[in-house]
Amino acid sequence: MASLTMKNPAGKDAGTVELDESMFGVQPNVPLMHQVVTAQLAARRSGTQSTKTRSDVRGGGAKPYRQKGTGNARQGSIRSPQFTGGGVAHGPKPRKYDQKTPKKMIKAALRSALSDRAHDDKIIVVESWGIDSPKTKDAKRALGTLGIEGTALIVLGPDDAAAALSFRNLPAVQVIDVSELNAYDVLCNDWIVFTKATLPSGQAASSAASGAPAAPADPADTGDSSSSSSSSDVVAGEYPGSAQPLEDAGEAPAGHEIKGNADSMRYHVPGSRYYKTTKAEVWFDTAESAEAAGFTAPGTPADSADTAGDTATDKDES
Repeated sequence: MASLTMKNPAGKDAGTVELDESMFGVQPNVPLMHQVVTAQLAARRSGTQSTKTRSDVRGGGAKPYRQKGTGNARQGSIRSPQFTGGGVAHGPKPRKYDQKTPKKMIKAALRSALSDRAHDDKIIVVESWGIDSPKTKDAKRALGTLGIEGTALIVLGPDDAAAALSFRNLPAVQVIDVSELNAYDVLCNDWIVFTKATLPSGQAASSAASGAPAAPADPADTGDSSSSSSSSDVVAGEYPGSAQPLEDAGEAPAGHEIKGNADSMRYHVPGSRYYKTTKAEVWFDTAESAEAAGFTAPGTPADSADTAGDTATDKDES
């Protein structure tokens, strides 16, 4: 990982931080960023433009003049597109401009944008802003001591409400919550300023965006040798009472036999209808642990009628 000198609001050194290579050290993919930014800008369009066709324009019910004998071209209505005040032919109507962009592409574009700014040494990490009450003068002074010239994107957390109110009045500064960080806003600004609390890491960002638990740093040994698992170590999951899937496919971690699927946020108990066909992304020791982590059992009101019996034991299975 690359090291970066952390600053305080006075512009002095406050230690060093490590930039995650998976977020700040990848090769920027320009076509990918272009596609994601284009989709993001397209989604901003309201799509409410509308024109009237000849059937929507008021008047013109009578034939303007007789069919023959006038020397003019035959006409049936003065509200035809060729007349002033008539309808519009093939004009725009309300529509949606949204483009479906895969989540992996969105995350990859953000990594490319952050890596581009890091390559140009345009990433600054501040220990904390230390702003207790909103004051634009304090925010302007802090940017001056950090040597920021041009536009800046200030990434703040939920506890930086006073700092957000202080920076929002500066015309060259854009304030954004860390949960809303995106490739377009990164590319629109010259400098990206994080606090120590909002500095993203690749593992945390990927886990938060997909809803899947992040792998812990150290594995935990449960010491339960009665399980069908052949592994002696069980890697604890992000949630209490959970474990990561084993490398040996098809085997449950020791003491964890309840399957959890992060995409659907459902858990399946042994013997249930879809237990054998479900791919476990996280394992739980009890159903209570799964429900405490936000997972629900099939058969809840949120499920459709055809999945209402998922938690019941299939009597036909031996």
